Amino acid sequence: MQDIKFLNIDYLYQGTEKQRQAALVMDDLRLFAHLAPYDPILVGTIPIGIDIPGSDLDIACRVTDFAAFEQTIHEVFGHLPDLSVDSRNVNGMDRIVVRFRYKGWMFEIFGQPVPTKQQNGYRHMVVEYRLLQLIGEAGRERIIELKQAGIKTEPAFAELLGIPGDPYAALLDMYNWSDDRLNGFYHKLLARERNEDE
Repeated sequence: MQDIKFLNIDYLYQGTEKQRQAALVMDDLRLFAHLAPYDPILVGTIPIGIDIPGSDLDIACRVTDFAAFEQTIHEVFGHLPDLSVDSRNVNGMDRIVVRFRYKGWMFEIFGQPVPTKQQNGYRHMVVEYRLLQLIGEAGRERIIELKQAGIKTEPAFAELLGIPGDPYAALLDMYNWSDDRLNGFYHKLLARERNEDE
């Protein structure tokens, strides 16, 4: 599994200009140091280079003590503009979403009582990264075009790759696929496209 690189943000310093800027602003905030007890992982589009203008910095956290987490948030980030904290129960699971702005970046911290590597946001990002390795630069650019047209990330992958059904559920299923199975899926897609062009 090609997900080890995402477990800290060091890889961002070797990335695109936007990824390097994101790493600097997160380090300036000491974000990952403050959130360390909650196993934070940067997820979403910026780590895998398919962000568009206005993309948030999304951080997944494992939170079991919501009161302590919220207290940490207010102590550390309470001075930041646009800070909002929203706690709710969705489908029987408690979750908390923290939003704030810092140096022109919008941050969204998502917490739930699930290990971060098992959360949907992380798994979607990893499988999308693996798919991007297959579809190459032209495919990455097409995903960005679809997103700029207003299509969300997972539906954009589904549209580009002809994935039927619920794109969110389908990509979560594909997260568990071996590299061989993912390669096979992609090569079948290429063969189907060649047949349609003939």
